[in-house]
Amino acid sequence: MQTVSIPTLAFGRFSGVLGERGARQLQHTVEDAHKILGSRIMWHVNSTAAGGGVAEMLQTLLGYERGAGLDARWLVIEGDTDFFALTKRIHNRLHGRMGDGGDLGETEHTQYQKITRRNARDILRSVRPGDVVILHDPQTAGLASHLAELGATVVWRCHIGRDEMNQAATDAWAFLKPYLEHVDAFIFSRACYVPSWLASHPVFIIPPAIDAFSAKNEPMGRATCRSILNHIGLLERTVANGDLDFLRLDGSNGRVERKANIVQVNPIPGWDVPMVVQVSRWDPLKDMAGVMRGFANRIDKMGDAHLVLVGPDVSGVTDDPEGIQVLEDCIARWHRLRKKAKERVHLVCLPMDDIEENAVMVNAIQRHSTMIIQKSLHEGFGLTVTEAMWKARPISASAVGGIQDQIVDEVHGLLLEDPTDTQAMAKAIQFLLENHAVARRLGRNARRRAIAKFLGPRQLIQFVDLLYALEGKSRQRRAA
Repeated sequence: MQTVSIPTLAFGRFSGVLGERGARQLQHTVEDAHKILGSRIMWHVNSTAAGGGVAEMLQTLLGYERGAGLDARWLVIEGDTDFFALTKRIHNRLHGRMGDGGDLGETEHTQYQKITRRNARDILRSVRPGDVVILHDPQTAGLASHLAELGATVVWRCHIGRDEMNQAATDAWAFLKPYLEHVDAFIFSRACYVPSWLASHPVFIIPPAIDAFSAKNEPMGRATCRSILNHIGLLERTVANGDLDFLRLDGSNGRVERKANIVQVNPIPGWDVPMVVQVSRWDPLKDMAGVMRGFANRIDKMGDAHLVLVGPDVSGVTDDPEGIQVLEDCIARWHRLRKKAKERVHLVCLPMDDIEENAVMVNAIQRHSTMIIQKSLHEGFGLTVTEAMWKARPISASAVGGIQDQIVDEVHGLLLEDPTDTQAMAKAIQFLLENHAVARRLGRNARRRAIAKFLGPRQLIQFVDLLYALEGKSRQRRAA
């Protein structure tokens, strides 16, 4: 089991974003957190330290908890190829999809329990009775009974789900249910994700959040964006007076040194060429291939815009065995595009060797983009949508999962009612490319909403409320 190093981050930097009232409320929350936790350690446990929204969120959430003087720590479980294939199967079915179509029977329980026992031996050497342990997603659910037997307070947080239950999702919950009997509280991103058998259990709805000051979300000038895109190979090399340096979470200096692995005919020919972007894992549920197909089929209506599909180097994401197949499928489809479309579609794999360097690359791509797409078939929440909102980018996204909680259609972005409708997605892209005033209005509204609802302090406030509820206490809100 891996212990992840966590930087110490100061909540004080939010005062300029939250305003005086919000900053005081945050300070009261920190004081209350100390009261309820005392000397107890707060552990977060998940399945990867890099790649995907959960790992990214934990990096900064725990950093702020430590900056507030709380003893917050992060552990990553170990697993083999079969274990992660099984947990990805469960992940897909919680979304209502069959995934690889494999079984969830006794053989799979045996396999899951074998890896769980191995990780339990490791974690029980560190956690103390009374500590608070937040387990994230299906990979960690089996640890709950071991930790409860120790005397820890166990919270299980599920970042995924489906708006309406179907047989695939029902089967996944049936698999997980025996491992969750000893959980003290559950956290979901949306109320409709909660299975009916949890109706009598303590359940809290806490949507995820982003860190406005992380390498992925901090302000970045146009010249720097262009320099980074030149360097990684996405944008044709032009004169740019930006630099490649960035400030790391721990306060040290970093520099963008690696390049991206890009499938393309040529780089985008200039900084003023419109760039339509989707950033996500190479995951079937993100439907990168559908985005490419819709854009390519309507290429004659897209002006001179280019489509950029951005994902991680699949070798750097250990808990997602489907990534390489999805990427290879996208590359095969790209090769079959007609020449005009192929010249304007770019498949970008960003290196994962340095997570903050990767984040800076994503930041540059998102900020340089003309608009952001998130054509997910299913989505637990959609942190890439939150990132685009924070950066005031116009967005078109599927009306699925937590995306619906972030975007009000035609107010903060454009929602696609049918996530499989590639033609509707392409029309939305065309509309935003042609209607600049509307695009700017949507972007401004999206940023205001992100500040109000989806930044890190709100998540901490809700979690402290959860801790008080578990102790049978009511947190008294002081005047801000």
